[in-house]
Amino acid sequence: MKRVLPIIVVLIAIVLVWYAAAIGMNAQWQSDVYRRANVTDVPFTQFAMDTWNQEKPVLPTAHQVFGELYNSTVLVAPNKPRSLLFHAWVTFSATALGFVMGSLLGIGLAVLIVHNEAMNRSLMPWIVASQTIPILALAPLIVVIGFNIFTGTLGIPTDPARLISKAIISAYLSFFPVAVGMVKGLRSPEAIQLDLMHTYNASANQTFWKLRWPAAVPYLFTSLKVGVAASLVGAIVGEMPTGAVAGLGARLLAGSYYSQTTQIWAALFAASILAALLVIAVGVVEKLVNRSMGARPA
Repeated sequence: MKRVLPIIVVLIAIVLVWYAAAIGMNAQWQSDVYRRANVTDVPFTQFAMDTWNQEKPVLPTAHQVFGELYNSTVLVAPNKPRSLLFHAWVTFSATALGFVMGSLLGIGLAVLIVHNEAMNRSLMPWIVASQTIPILALAPLIVVIGFNIFTGTLGIPTDPARLISKAIISAYLSFFPVAVGMVKGLRSPEAIQLDLMHTYNASANQTFWKLRWPAAVPYLFTSLKVGVAASLVGAIVGEMPTGAVAGLGARLLAGSYYSQTTQIWAALFAASILAALLVIAVGVVEKLVNRSMGARPA
């Protein structure tokens, strides 16, 4: 109860601030509605209720957002384009593929950097510099050029080509935390431990698998949690500027076109829920791996 109570208090505070902000941000439109209808002397309670239930509010309230979530998930078949589950699956597909690609790339780069000084001096600055380029500037180029290459040159069908193109954006964002985290993890063994492996006449492969890799596992899963969240952001960004018709990014874009702020907020909450589930999934895998390695439960 001591752990749950602070969370409940914070949630209540957020909801109160949310509803108070909704009154202020939706007040102008509601006042215009009253003026056009020649309505005066409206009680504050009625005014507040009206601002909380506008059809296209500037800031939708919590009950409107969760109502939209309910209507677009429970009341709609998951295979229909109106369903948030349908769009979440499309985004998840690109996220998962990009996350796998980015994680493998990050781990591979980290191994090269740790075992080769030339790679360390040449690759590491470029890895850091790659994250300084705005992803919104790269996303349309990568998605459009990649889609044309996959469909035209390689002859890949349209849907897989679109999926791979978005996955590249996800991989671009997710490989960086994995690479940096694994470099730190693979370098975490102390000199005395490396000297001990040398004393045992261990080969480079034995040192890697019996010392460096086990020492890097905690760093790996910490970076994977960051990477999977970044991968989801990449998938959504890849959907927004390219005219995609499916995915949470496309849902956000459609909501902005038609001023459906409730739809936008519902898609944002769906993306947040998806990100939380992905991070939890990585955490579950981490516990299973730690248990198989004989680690004590926390």
